[in-house]
Amino acid sequence: MTGYMYILECVDNSFYVGSTYDLIKRVQQHQNGEGSNYTKERLPVKLVYYEEFDSVKDAYEREKQIQGWTRAKKIALMKKNIKQLKLLAECKNSSTHKRNITKPDS
Repeated sequence: MTGYMYILECVDNSFYVGSTYDLIKRVQQHQNGEGSNYTKERLPVKLVYYEEFDSVKDAYEREKQIQGWTRAKKIALMKKNIKQLKLLAECKNSSTHKRNITKPDS
């Protein structure tokens, strides 16, 4: 069964990431205050992005991945800005950031 990962923008400009097998019905549920506790306190919501998958399981896995992302990274995804998305995905930890790793002597 086809699955969808979706991102809603709430009235307070926050994002909600979810997954479902019926995108239209699920967005209507959110809009009616029946979707989740998070969105029912932040109505109205607007569908701003979605991806289609072969299964709801795959959509759910993508949902969980994106839920951990920063707002900036989610916006880059929605704008399909791959360059920015890759930049935001880089590790910024001082011990492992690519600019801090020295190359072994040849």
